[in-house]
Amino acid sequence: MAKRDYYEILGVDRNASQEEIKRAFRRLVREYHPDVRRDDPEANERFKEINEAYQVLSDPEKRARYDRYGHAGVEGAIRPDFEVDLGDFGFGPFEDLFEAFFGTRRTAERVEWEGPQRGDDLKVSVEISLEEVATGTEKTVEVRRLETCPSCFGTGTERGGGPETCSTCKGRGEVRHTRRTAFGYFTQITTCPRCRGTGTILRNPCRECGGTGRVYARREVSVRIPPGIEEGTRLRIPGEGSAGVQGGPRGDLYVYVTFAPHPLFERNGRDLLCEIPISMVQAALGDEIEIPGLEGPISLTIPPGVQPGQTLSLEGKGLPDRNGRRGDLHVRLRVEIPTDLSPEEQELLLKLAKLRGQRIKPPSKSLLEKVKELFS
Repeated sequence: MAKRDYYEILGVDRNASQEEIKRAFRRLVREYHPDVRRDDPEANERFKEINEAYQVLSDPEKRARYDRYGHAGVEGAIRPDFEVDLGDFGFGPFEDLFEAFFGTRRTAERVEWEGPQRGDDLKVSVEISLEEVATGTEKTVEVRRLETCPSCFGTGTERGGGPETCSTCKGRGEVRHTRRTAFGYFTQITTCPRCRGTGTILRNPCRECGGTGRVYARREVSVRIPPGIEEGTRLRIPGEGSAGVQGGPRGDLYVYVTFAPHPLFERNGRDLLCEIPISMVQAALGDEIEIPGLEGPISLTIPPGVQPGQTLSLEGKGLPDRNGRRGDLHVRLRVEIPTDLSPEEQELLLKLAKLRGQRIKPPSKSLLEKVKELFS
């Protein structure tokens, strides 16, 4: 029997847009779905015909071949197992067609536990100092993860036990409840409450793990942190996540690196900034001093006549990057003025002022000092 024209099946014009084709298909699904036409013996074939037509016309490439060569152009390109994603029609991924049309909901979601399954990935954070950024370090982190049960070795059962078909759902993982509505008989499908959708139950489940085959345990994991790491970097430690199910591989551990605040240095990318106090004599005459660095003391030459707040830069004394290139260390100078000069120091400073042509008149005694003298 010759196949009908796909455009005729969907009831659209040959120049129809993809949106018009989609609307036509939605209308026909609502009208001809086999669950709606339970008493129609031709409903299945009619719906397959609609599905096949939409499969071709909704695909621009298949549609072009069909327009040019007819059914021969798409021969072999039709998938018998083709299923339309209802999400394209405004239905959520877990909604049944009839929930959208008639308010009936399919609630079963079969859970497959057969065969090995990979364990979950885990993540932890670790904080390191700027010194450790410069040199690299090794840290030990504690993780709480699922381990293979030591009593049943992951089988989930005591000796002599094992999985058996659930008697409630007969291994289907779901139970059906049929009810009559104005549209006919509709079946509501829910997850089996006994086996929770697996289709099997365990005979003599393990007392330690409750039949899951895994138990929680705390483990310490060593993490190597290379020098020059960026803040927020995620390090992957393969095989240090949770144990798999039924012999499946372990998950991975992801370690997120953060930097601890430093008491002396401020960070700007790879550059560092610190503030160093010097005396007014050092500022005037210059000096060579040692300042702290991330990897030990650093020599700093202060030129004569530096001003308060002036910044000196030491190239390559900042943080490294992953390629070994280092930022700079910027040193801001804070000139400290003494407040407890001795008479001899005052006299020397007055002589210096006189040599520089400055006339200094020290202030007289303060009112507070005069009051103290009266009461003494």
